[in-house]
Amino acid sequence: MLSLFSRKPSEEVSLTISARTFFKVLLLILVTVFVLTVIQRTLPAFTLVIIAFFLALALNAPVSWVARHLPGRLHNNRQLATALAFLIVVGILVGFIVSVVPPVFRDTQTFLTSAPTTLQDLQNRYSNVSDFVVRYHLEGQIQQLSNELGSRLQSGTSAVFGAVTGVANSLFSMLLVLVMTFMMLIEGPVWVEFLSQLIPQHKRSHVERLTRDMYQAVRGYINGQLLLAVIASLLVLPGFVIFDVPYPFALMGLVFICGLIPLVGHTFGALIVSFIALFHSPLSALGILIYYILYQQVETYLIQPRIQSSKTNLSPLLILISLLVGASFAGLLGGLLAIPLVACLRIWLADYLETRYDLDAPLPGSTTRKAAE
Repeated sequence: MLSLFSRKPSEEVSLTISARTFFKVLLLILVTVFVLTVIQRTLPAFTLVIIAFFLALALNAPVSWVARHLPGRLHNNRQLATALAFLIVVGILVGFIVSVVPPVFRDTQTFLTSAPTTLQDLQNRYSNVSDFVVRYHLEGQIQQLSNELGSRLQSGTSAVFGAVTGVANSLFSMLLVLVMTFMMLIEGPVWVEFLSQLIPQHKRSHVERLTRDMYQAVRGYINGQLLLAVIASLLVLPGFVIFDVPYPFALMGLVFICGLIPLVGHTFGALIVSFIALFHSPLSALGILIYYILYQQVETYLIQPRIQSSKTNLSPLLILISLLVGASFAGLLGGLLAIPLVACLRIWLADYLETRYDLDAPLPGSTTRKAAE
């Protein structure tokens, strides 16, 4: 027995905790610690699962539409519709890789091969530098530097193999995400039907309405992110043209893919695009890097909050706070989950207040009166 005494001896409050309650609380704490540890250890794999889940949600509506419009005996054949969507996505990715990777590889090889010759040309082109080199007898050091640079660049096969390994791992992860998406699209309706049968009959319609509202919010977030990626690819294209960056239309696809990743996607895109532009001209690389970073700031603080606000029924302020907190808490995974998670929590809280306290007022952070409206 645990007794708590106030200042007056006559007033005594006693609190009794049974052994069963104590062990329940202890078990709950241990399970929570175990689950958090498992999530931390499996965070990369869990991130791939979440990406596949969002991709499945994005493709669910098109797949259902294709399945309904298949002719004859193939009508409502979800497996065939999913296979068609899978082939289209794979075809787009293969086309993007074929259009970008070979030219970049050729430019990289040319840059590595011509680096010693470029350094020698710089030495011979500028007379002042050449006179300085001759006056202080630096010919040997320049030649040695040129030879070392050439040998190091030519012997950089290990770094190239490391990069190739990284690309291979990324391609494997991409293929794994596509396979999981394919399976989720096929098995998703079966799981939804199974879970709905576990809900009591008198609560089933209410839960279905609540989950439908949450699904609409998550799908709105995905559609908003797709719209942001399209806007980014269109607005960054003039920068490619202005700074004469090679392969501008192929790089539009890269910007689109990077734009699908909240917060950090355009950072990776700016680095990759600047690296590709560096093979053409250092000034082009610097110019497109500054242009891309400026656009990223405009999108993060102005465009994205407004678009996601209209798609998820959250205020722009709540969108921005969700992104910052989510990314700070869990990095890429937090950035992906922040907005849809907050949107679903807002829907659940509004429903709870409406059913429990008959509260019909709009919640702070909402852009409309109800999520379902």
